[in-house]
Amino acid sequence: MQIWVDADACPVVVKDILFRAAERAKITVILVANQAMRIPASHYIQSVQVGAGFDVADNYIVQKVVPGDLLITADIPLAAEAIEKGARVISPRGEELTTENIKPRLTMRNFLEEMRSTGQVTGGPAPLSKKDRQVFANALDRLLAKR
Repeated sequence: MQIWVDADACPVVVKDILFRAAERAKITVILVANQAMRIPASHYIQSVQVGAGFDVADNYIVQKVVPGDLLITADIPLAAEAIEKGARVISPRGEELTTENIKPRLTMRNFLEEMRSTGQVTGGPAPLSKKDRQVFANALDRLLAKR
């Protein structure tokens, strides 16, 4: 198992949790982003900078992820593609996305996208709370224990 991170929008606190988990569990964490990422020196932590452009990082992750890998992302379409390839997915808020719940999430995402485009809905998700961080850390620990 490797852990892939859709790193452009991943909160710093989530990355910090992943960095500690990589060392503790001796598991590879790969951050993929359109910009250079600062990462701690480690045998288990890697950063991949892809070219600029829409979905370039997402496409890279989809090409590289394999069954049994874990993806950290809030991007619902990316999560759906990774799940289809057999990967596990956790959002930065600790929600595990699965074959059972990804289709309703895609539908809701598309609906909200349409509402935003018409100006009926503005803004994005609330900032990550301390509870969200704990839920993420617990979900990560549960999945790492299963490997």
